[in-house]
Amino acid sequence: MTSPAFSDWLDICNLKARYCRCLDTKDWQGYAEVFADGAVLDTSPSGGLTVAGRDALVAYVRSSISEDTITTHHIHAPEIAIDGDTATGIWSMQDRNIWPNGRKLLGFGHYHERYVRTADGWRIAESRLTRINMEMTNG
Repeated sequence: MTSPAFSDWLDICNLKARYCRCLDTKDWQGYAEVFADGAVLDTSPSGGLTVAGRDALVAYVRSSISEDTITTHHIHAPEIAIDGDTATGIWSMQDRNIWPNGRKLLGFGHYHERYVRTADGWRIAESRLTRINMEMTNG
């Protein structure tokens, strides 16, 4: 039998995996569904912006990558702490992005996140991306 804590941990891991898959396949509806309604996305530590609200953050991410941009996001080594209907997590990450003009990014860093349990399951309430290394080349 799976304990509730492990079941929640696994649900959050699957949520974050879905985040990466939907982002990389540009499944914008699926990507939006991993976030809580009032979610905050903070990419300012890695050179981006802070955006509040699910629709606004999806629009911001879509504007950052064209439909022809190839993105690959890998996450691993989750550190997840669950406290009832909220949780926090830190994920090691690596991303590789290739834009149609030949510009390339290879990045390493961490996602720092807060999750909330909703009627539809766990959702990302806050996500902050920090980078420890980023290699950019222009095409």
